[in-house]
Amino acid sequence: MTGLIARLRETALLMVGQPSYDQYLRHMASHHPERTPMTRIAFFRDREQARYGGRDGGRCC
Repeated sequence: MTGLIARLRETALLMVGQPSYDQYLRHMASHHPERTPMTRIAFFRDREQARYGGRDGGRCC
């Protein structure tokens, strides 16, 4: 049951444009082991900036 809840949570986050930090860490470990991965906060900010643009880049109002 816990696996199902985790999968639903991940799906919901992807639907709103927020990829999984744990998946990012797995990718970095397997494809870029020489690089230090971003912190959770830096990852979240990077994904927000990529989605909405830089400073005042995606403002609707």
